[in-house]
Amino acid sequence: MIDYDGRRFRKEGVGDAPVAVYRQRGDVVWTEVSGGPVLRCSVTGLRDSADTLHMGYTIVLDSGDVICGHTVNTPEVADDGRIRLCEQWERYGPHAATGTSYLEEVRDLR
Repeated sequence: MIDYDGRRFRKEGVGDAPVAVYRQRGDVVWTEVSGGPVLRCSVTGLRDSADTLHMGYTIVLDSGDVICGHTVNTPEVADDGRIRLCEQWERYGPHAATGTSYLEEVRDLR
């Protein structure tokens, strides 16, 4: 089982993207993020027996937009032990959309 507690992730390929520190108690996993146009983002969910994360999120942007949705993050473990999350997401309401993103584990923020 992957222990997500204390691991840091950011959107892959975006060097200045905000970094999220994941927290975990049992199978409950959560994070809070801010930076760039994101005033606040809260993500909370559950880890399943395959270490996949099933999470809901709310994002408040500096534009005043509030975005809500859910995501399923499937982990891939690299040879060096870092985790890459394949994120299948869906947004609701006036910002409705679906897509795939990748989150990379960050160990060194030089």
